[in-house]
Amino acid sequence: MLNAVGQAQHILLVGGTSEIGLAIVSELVSRGGSPTVTLAARQDSPRIDAAVAEVQSAGAGQVRLVDFDALDLESHPAVIDAAFKDGDVDVAVVAFGTLGDQEELWQDHAAAVTSAQINYTAFVSVGVLLGQHLKAQGHGTIIAMSSVAGQKVRRSNFVYGASKAGMDNFYLQLGEALRNDGVRVTVVRPGQVRTKMTEGLDEAPLTVNKEDVAEAAVDAALGGKPSVFVHKAFGPISFVLQHIPAPIMRRLNF
Repeated sequence: MLNAVGQAQHILLVGGTSEIGLAIVSELVSRGGSPTVTLAARQDSPRIDAAVAEVQSAGAGQVRLVDFDALDLESHPAVIDAAFKDGDVDVAVVAFGTLGDQEELWQDHAAAVTSAQINYTAFVSVGVLLGQHLKAQGHGTIIAMSSVAGQKVRRSNFVYGASKAGMDNFYLQLGEALRNDGVRVTVVRPGQVRTKMTEGLDEAPLTVNKEDVAEAAVDAALGGKPSVFVHKAFGPISFVLQHIPAPIMRRLNF
């Protein structure tokens, strides 16, 4: 169970090679306790060895691997069962997803469906399973990676943004549903983050580093906050955008 200084005995990362997810795990591990870390990721991923090395370097004790494919929804119950088979999980970080070519997505049926399955349906699948396991053990925290793109779905990335809007609201209400069961959920909303996922893109205003996301996520989770904007400016910006009429939004080039 997380103590007052953020130490956990067992951390699960669903999306075990995610750069942002690994940064969050490393931030948790760096706070002490030499926790066990379970990485749920595709075991044929070329990044898995580096992921293991990263959390070990941060101070993890044992590192366990569980094979996870976001698109293989039928396998998810067995994946989450395997993650919990050796005992309680104190913190579960859910951090996977794809960005893709935003203009291609809304014009390519297969690409759009795959994007929605990864960025929304798989998050719901994993969230339901984690919620039931954590409810049964009577404690635990879920940190779910969302995006400011889900706060105001825009023409420029509406397939991705719509999926993030759905997963964001699902996890917010999952937290409400589990509130009386000793389980907390924190939804993390960064804007653009400097990772391999955004390489080659023009850097957007208020872009942050993965370490900034990790610190904000862990601090918010320890503080029991249901959500956090990684860059504080995005809170008021999102509020304003939600109230801009559609004709004006059409004129904004972003």
